[in-house]
Amino acid sequence: MKFSVPGLESLRESSASQIAEAAVILPMLFMLLLSIYWFGRAFMIYGTINHAAREGVRAAAVPSCANCIPPCAWPGSSLPCDSVIATTVTAVLQAANLDPAQAQPFTPNPLPPACPDVQPPGVCAVVSTGQFTICRNVVLNPNSTSPPVCGAIVSFQYPYEFPLPFTSLGNNSVLLKAQAQLGEEN
Repeated sequence: MKFSVPGLESLRESSASQIAEAAVILPMLFMLLLSIYWFGRAFMIYGTINHAAREGVRAAAVPSCANCIPPCAWPGSSLPCDSVIATTVTAVLQAANLDPAQAQPFTPNPLPPACPDVQPPGVCAVVSTGQFTICRNVVLNPNSTSPPVCGAIVSFQYPYEFPLPFTSLGNNSVLLKAQAQLGEEN
């Protein structure tokens, strides 16, 4: 004999539909929360590598290096050598717990022209460690009608892997680019 309690049938159907809806919505909500975290992490790394590039170019644009040990200069000038700039960038990356060995050189495109009537002539070169590109005595405003501004550019790229499962971004590496420029001081 079957007993029927009024409202119990609708309660059974209701809880089953709620479980089905939760089974669909919870994984999507979980993926949304994970993606917010991982995109936030990528944004933090992007900010850190740009800060490292700014600190590196600040070191590259100062003509004398009072605190360099051992003192070294870029050949033919009073600008600091590559190792001082690479050490500055590496220190910022290490302070943020990023691996400086993962940094890769990135050459500005288009290549900046050399400053007119400046010795030594401007050049872009990858540092000896092969991680950063430093351009010195280059024109920072090549497409401007104003007088050329000479300065330095430090650029590099850093890989970031999005570990989002079940998405097209899962385990794909993205190269985050950092570039900073600063006019040279006299």
